[in-house]
Amino acid sequence: MTPITLHIAVLTGDLVASTRLPPGQLASAFDALADCAALQADWHRAPLRFTRQRGDGWQVVLARPAFALRSALAFRAALRSGGSEFDSYISIAEGPVAGEIGPDLNAETAEVFVKSGDGLESIKRSGEAGRMTYQGKGFLNATTVLADHISQHWTPAQAAAILPFLAPGDAPSYTEAARGLGKSRQAVTKALDAAGYPALKIALQSIEAAADD
Repeated sequence: MTPITLHIAVLTGDLVASTRLPPGQLASAFDALADCAALQADWHRAPLRFTRQRGDGWQVVLARPAFALRSALAFRAALRSGGSEFDSYISIAEGPVAGEIGPDLNAETAEVFVKSGDGLESIKRSGEAGRMTYQGKGFLNATTVLADHISQHWTPAQAAAILPFLAPGDAPSYTEAARGLGKSRQAVTKALDAAGYPALKIALQSIEAAADD
């Protein structure tokens, strides 16, 4: 029987300056990433197969590639909400894969996994300020570079505020978000504006609408 071929996205990440983190903080960072991956299973209607790689690296598979940049920003928000010392390089790649995936992504050898991993190494070697890239997609990489620049400056409060708004579909009201965060509505509004949420929302929705055409 011919295996089913799926078009997926792969995110490959590596924690920034992880050697400076005490073991407890490193464990907290990976817990935040794993929890975010579990949360996103509803977005993609499939498990992300969160896998830790080579000590401080990680990888997930996305069944809905149109949400790839949204997912990457959510992982950054989940990390940064725990403290400004937490961040990750993230490389995004899209491509076909045949047959079952995972659960351990370390065993995957399809081109899309290799491409995503190579992109990560390229970011780290470049020595430039960028920490996110979208492989092989010029207009998506342009958007990713700009979104990366904005989101690198998120404070923990801004990251915590924007995370629930990164879920696809209807966003929560500012009042609901404030209640969940234990903050005032004014504080959440201020944090979202400072995090660039209004512009990021439009950019993400435009990417996803183009993918549906």
